[in-house]
Amino acid sequence: MLNLIIHNQSEDQKKAVDVIASENIRILEEAKAGETCYADSQGWLDTEEWAGEENIKRLEEIAKEIRENADAFVLIGVGGSNNAARSVIEALKKDDAPEIIYAGNTLSPYALNQMLKRLKGKSVYIDCIAKNFETLEPGSSFRILREYMESEYGKEESAKRTIAVGTTGSSLEKLCEKYGYTFLEFPLNVGGRYTAMTNVGLLPMAVAGIDIRELVKGARDMQIRVHEESAEKNIAYQYACLRNLYYKEGYRVEMLSSFEPQFRFFYKWWIQLLAESEGKDNKGVFPVAGEFSEELHSVGQFIQDGSPIMFETFLDVKKQNASLIVEPDEKEDYFDYLDGKDFWEINKAAYHATVTAHSKKLPCMTFELDELDAYHFGQLFYFFQFACYLSCKIMGVNPFDQPGVEAYKKWMFEALGK
Repeated sequence: MLNLIIHNQSEDQKKAVDVIASENIRILEEAKAGETCYADSQGWLDTEEWAGEENIKRLEEIAKEIRENADAFVLIGVGGSNNAARSVIEALKKDDAPEIIYAGNTLSPYALNQMLKRLKGKSVYIDCIAKNFETLEPGSSFRILREYMESEYGKEESAKRTIAVGTTGSSLEKLCEKYGYTFLEFPLNVGGRYTAMTNVGLLPMAVAGIDIRELVKGARDMQIRVHEESAEKNIAYQYACLRNLYYKEGYRVEMLSSFEPQFRFFYKWWIQLLAESEGKDNKGVFPVAGEFSEELHSVGQFIQDGSPIMFETFLDVKKQNASLIVEPDEKEDYFDYLDGKDFWEINKAAYHATVTAHSKKLPCMTFELDELDAYHFGQLFYFFQFACYLSCKIMGVNPFDQPGVEAYKKWMFEALGK
């Protein structure tokens, strides 16, 4: 269960958010039903469409073969093509799974050479994920890696070890047909940042040993919850209304913060979702992340005493997932007050102290998870996707396009002679 806690909310803010909620109930009902105008972008709205039993079973079979034969699995993708998978893999990957190596997210020759060095001496499978196979980063990395695979295994064996996820009828599918690569569908009706519960996110997670059935179950349960809850109790609607209230009050930045490093790559997924969905028409709350407690010793100063431009959203996990006790030490280091304490307890104390301090300066809320596992990652994915959809609609922007992403490409392709 995902719970929302709002810290130090004033009576005026409660009334103001109630006004926003009452004025936009139609938006919630339209989102639950699905909108014809966004039909080509809402394949994620029902998790069964792309994460049903038949598809999960096929992905598990492919992942099983890879896990049995690979030492390394290269995920080739950028942005929405790798963020969801990476956020779960880096948090929950199993020790006996192949090493997951990321490519297609940089044009740096140094980084690409380092990636290739990591493959030497390993049994390798590669997975190129590209909805639009014109995107330079994954396209160029896929070429380099195909050459590497053929030099190591020959054409026939390398083809067996090559997977691609693209749209039906695309140049990527034609490439797979011509050279015998395994092809999986990238849903036409799901934008990259919404693809956690599709072939895009689920296959790499399964290769890393993640229980994708539990992940999908979490998303499905959240889907049912936010579609059944009334406006007064709907957690996604509450969050969307709060974001828009703070935006109206002049807060232009939202910081997603946690004291759990396992969320490190989830931040990247969340930042892309909110930035690419909401940041248009000269509107939007700018999303940033706070990795605590480390960044309390840097951006913590700005949060506490800098210009009041942000509100803060915390992620907190209730169930303890690790333990390390501070043993008594005969040496005088003046940390005796920690004797016998568990670092879980110490970390929680830092979290509660930070919420207390920050909520005196800026609006703060916490999303509380029962446990940090595949099921709750599934809950988070669906929750934030649905809440983002609502927030964009309330703000008056299209939640699913990204015209600004294309702006730099014209100049880049011109410089490269395309």
